Amino acid sequence: MTKIDQQMIHKCLELAKKAQGKTSPNPLVGSVVVKNEQIIGQGFHPAAGQPHAEVFALKEAGVEAQNATVYVNLEPCNHYGRTPPCTEALIKAQVKRVVVGMVDPDERVSGGGIQRLRKAGIEVEVGVEKEACRKLNEAFIYRVKYKHPFGIFKYAMTLDGKIATTIGHSKWITSSSSRNFVHHLRASCDAVIIGGNTLRRDNPLLTTHGVTDHNPLRVVMTKSFDLPVDANLWNVEKTKTVIFCQSQGDSSLKKQLLDKGVEIVELSEVNPRLVMDNLYQRGLNCILWECGGNLANQALISGSIQKLYAFIAPKLIGGMHALSPLGDLGIQTMDKALRLKDVSLQKIDRDFLIEGYMSNELN
Repeated sequence: MTKIDQQMIHKCLELAKKAQGKTSPNPLVGSVVVKNEQIIGQGFHPAAGQPHAEVFALKEAGVEAQNATVYVNLEPCNHYGRTPPCTEALIKAQVKRVVVGMVDPDERVSGGGIQRLRKAGIEVEVGVEKEACRKLNEAFIYRVKYKHPFGIFKYAMTLDGKIATTIGHSKWITSSSSRNFVHHLRASCDAVIIGGNTLRRDNPLLTTHGVTDHNPLRVVMTKSFDLPVDANLWNVEKTKTVIFCQSQGDSSLKKQLLDKGVEIVELSEVNPRLVMDNLYQRGLNCILWECGGNLANQALISGSIQKLYAFIAPKLIGGMHALSPLGDLGIQTMDKALRLKDVSLQKIDRDFLIEGYMSNELN
C-alpha cells in the first residue's frame, strides 16, 4: 500500500458521497482510474439500477484504461443483477491493477469479485483505508448482515437535558449551524421517522431544506390516528409521506389524506420492529429517528437504533415536567445503563455534538 493508494481511495469516498441517500438498497461507491499517478477517469454509482462506479470511470478513461490502476472503495461485483458484473468490465478494459477499499459483505459478491479479477491475471490489493470505507457504508453493511435497516436516533437538548420547555416550546434549542448539520444528516438517510405527538406539536417539514436535491421518505407512526387535517407532511410534492397506523376503516381523515397523496399502511400493531421490517422490504438502508421520548424508548428496546447523535446546547431551562429525550426505560441501577461505544465529540458553533454507537440493547 502506497501513499497514492490511500489518497485515491479517499478520492473514491469523496465521489461516492455525491450520491448519499440515493443508492439504497445499494452501497455508496466511487471509483478512479489512474495512470502515471494521474487520474484519467472517475465516477460514482448514482442510484440503484444505474451503472456502477467502475463503469463510469472506465468509460471516461477510454482505451487509456489498459494497464492502468483502478481504485474502488468497495469490491467490484461479480454477478448479474440490474446491471452486468463490474469484474467483466475491468477485465475487458485490460487494467493492470485494482485497489479495493473493503470486501463487499453481500454474500452474492463477498470475495468473488476479487477472486475473479485475480483469476484473470489482474493484481488486486484489498483493505486500503478499510475503516473509512466501512464507516461510509455502515448502513448498507448493517442491512446486509442483519436484514434490518440501520437506525439513527437524533435529538437536541439543553445542558440540563430538556428537549422542550414545560409548555412544549422547542424552537430553537440549538444553533442554525447545528440545524444545518441535521439537514445534511437527513440527506444521507432514506427515511425519517416521527410519532403523532411530534407531528401535532411541531408540524415539521422533515426535508433537507435545499442542502441537496434528496429528501428522505417521511414516516409517521401513530396508534390513535389523531392527526391534524392540515400539516406540512401532507404536501408530497417534494417527497413522499407514509403513515403507519392500525386499521382505520372508512375514516374521513384517511380519505382526505389518501386524496392528498399520502400513503397509509395499516398494521395489526404499530411498533418500531414492524415498521422497520416494512422499510427493509422497501429496500431502505438508513433510517433517522427524530421522534420524542416515548417512541424513542420503543425503538431502543426493539433494537431499531444502532447509532446516536446528541446535540447539546449550552442553555438551561429547568422544569420538573419539561420533556426529556427519553422516557422511562425501567432502568433502576447505573450498571444497567445503556452504553455507547466509539464515542466522538465535536463543537458546532456554540453547541456540542456527541456521536456514538449502541453497545447494548434492552431486547
